[in-house]
Amino acid sequence: MKALERVNPVTPILAAVLYSIPMLLTIDVVSAAVALAAWAIVFASVGIGPRTVVRRSWPLLVAAPLSAVSMLLYAEPAGRIHAQVWLAVISDRSIELALAIGLRVLAVGVPTLVALVGVDPTRLADGLAQVARLPHRFVLAALAGTRLFGVLGEDWRQISLARRARGLGDTGVVRRSLQAAFALLVVALRRGGTLATAMEARGFGGPERTWARPSTLGWRDAVLVLLVALVAATALGVSLAAGSFSPVWEGA
Repeated sequence: MKALERVNPVTPILAAVLYSIPMLLTIDVVSAAVALAAWAIVFASVGIGPRTVVRRSWPLLVAAPLSAVSMLLYAEPAGRIHAQVWLAVISDRSIELALAIGLRVLAVGVPTLVALVGVDPTRLADGLAQVARLPHRFVLAALAGTRLFGVLGEDWRQISLARRARGLGDTGVVRRSLQAAFALLVVALRRGGTLATAMEARGFGGPERTWARPSTLGWRDAVLVLLVALVAATALGVSLAAGSFSPVWEGA
């Protein structure tokens, strides 16, 4: 993990864009499998273990099978028909597409989440303002929102406990959840207004500002971008060589 901590937080975002665009040009099993295998080797070489990968990308481990199942049942049938129940048809083509879609969701999403989840919000804000040259008001507002996002869970717990203490949280799950969500929205808006006033009073909304922590690019950032390009090029190259390249514009 130290390898990722030493790169500028803006670099993984740029690398994710550069990697995703070519990987989304085709829907085939070969390129996705090659990319996954390559990232497994990269993660192992930089000390990112399977537990870290699963912890950071578990939503994709749930979403990928769901995407594959929907494609398996409702893709345009072609080849041999294995089963059919009303609108759901399982054919050779749908099985191939299901595998390709499931692997591609993992191949594109897993390395992106591993690189981006856990990035320090302050370092990211410094990079967005100094490297990406985004407006500092936007960056600081995003940073403040990110810092306060973790407070919402505690607010929800406190609201639920308060309603139960008043005898309002014992029945009606849907109604109770909607009322608690509205109360949480009110609390969040009030806190946001107070924070905005405080930040404005401290000069965060001024026309010019300086930064306490310099954010620069180095050779590690270049290595990450080159590595991402190499993985994408290798995956697509193997797919083309194997004759499995399937452009998305040809349709599923």
